[in-house]
Amino acid sequence: MRRTAVVAGVLFLVTEVAAIAGMLLYRPALDGAAYVAGSGADGRVVAGALCEVVLVLAVIGTGVALYPVVRRHGEAVALGYVCGRLLEAAVIAVGIVSLLAVVTLRREADGADAAALGTVADALVAVHDRTFLLGPNVVLGADSLALAYLMLRSRLVPRPIAVLGLAGGSLICASAVAVLFGLYPQVSTAGSLAALPVFAWEVSLALWLVVKGFTPTRVFVRAS
Repeated sequence: MRRTAVVAGVLFLVTEVAAIAGMLLYRPALDGAAYVAGSGADGRVVAGALCEVVLVLAVIGTGVALYPVVRRHGEAVALGYVCGRLLEAAVIAVGIVSLLAVVTLRREADGADAAALGTVADALVAVHDRTFLLGPNVVLGADSLALAYLMLRSRLVPRPIAVLGLAGGSLICASAVAVLFGLYPQVSTAGSLAALPVFAWEVSLALWLVVKGFTPTRVFVRAS
């Protein structure tokens, strides 16, 4: 079980690093029409997309690694968590494809109508923005709530970490709904502040699992 805790913790840390690195690298492509019409930074964007691929694999890996442990404390919720991680990974993958399509448009822009290419590029960026809202916000929030509930119920990790997960998951879901209704932009101070608790939850959980592991006396206790 110590090995499982370390693997899960490392995968959570990989998700954070890959997500941040990917977003920083592929940012130029988010300009859409301006990116297609400019000189481009295709290598940088592709590198960001590869970071997102690593993110997808790590997201799936966390669900697979934790399922054998948390299912003992709520099999239905644990299965929902795994399915949620798979859905989150799938949505992120759609966002990756949309950005790579923007790169393809820029590479094949010779002789094409600039206005039409710009419109298509902006549409692809819009798809990416919505996948970013749905995957790393709505689905991530639901996943965090499920896992935090299991951790709180089982006491596999300290109670404050689990409570932080419940708070972070709830807040990021509420923020995503606010963005959908146009209360504030997706990339904004309010959106960033709403994402901080769930970021803190994943990092604190990861570090605890790597350094301390699961609470030994609770690992093999089945829920009644």
